[in-house]
Amino acid sequence: MTSEVLGLSDRNAPREIAERVVRHKGSKWTLVTDRVRLSDDEVVSRDVVVHPGAVGVVALDDDENVVLIQQYRHPVGADLWEIPAGLLDADDEAAWDAAQRELFEEAQLYADDWRLLIDLYSSPGMSSEVVRIYLARGLRDVPPAERHRQTEEERDMPVRRVPLGQACDWATKGQLHNAMAVAGLLAAERARSGAWQGLRDATTEWPAPR
Repeated sequence: MTSEVLGLSDRNAPREIAERVVRHKGSKWTLVTDRVRLSDDEVVSRDVVVHPGAVGVVALDDDENVVLIQQYRHPVGADLWEIPAGLLDADDEAAWDAAQRELFEEAQLYADDWRLLIDLYSSPGMSSEVVRIYLARGLRDVPPAERHRQTEEERDMPVRRVPLGQACDWATKGQLHNAMAVAGLLAAERARSGAWQGLRDATTEWPAPR
């Protein structure tokens, strides 16, 4: 294997957008059709869901059990087991702050130790969504008087703690399907096998979502 292969890395290389037509503007994301200039003599049309980005949290307790929540997802008509997660749709909220907020709101937990697990594009063929997934350890329960009042899908949302290895087995056996959860769980298991070495700091700079 050559050193060039060992150093493979994605790179930002946006092409010129010759025209953008907004097809639908929703409360969270927008559907557009871009006319993209791939070269001097080639312009193609691409439909894109413009997305604000999202964060997720793989939260591990002292026994290395991972916190999973079950949430109804209407687009797929299923109750999915997921990691705490949410959109980056609040003005001027940093990704790490959003991750801490989601852990607080969805799992009623604080965490003392934060690391960065992975960054990913969830569906780059159709959406601009970028996702940052954190590892949170040193978990503490939020005192009852400080707890977030959950509404809509979050109301009475089941929360379970299961061994990290067991959750990864469920993912590879097709029992868990949420992309962010599967990616985060497998990344955490890989990080654990390396004794948690080499993980990036939670405050690592992240290019702003498109």
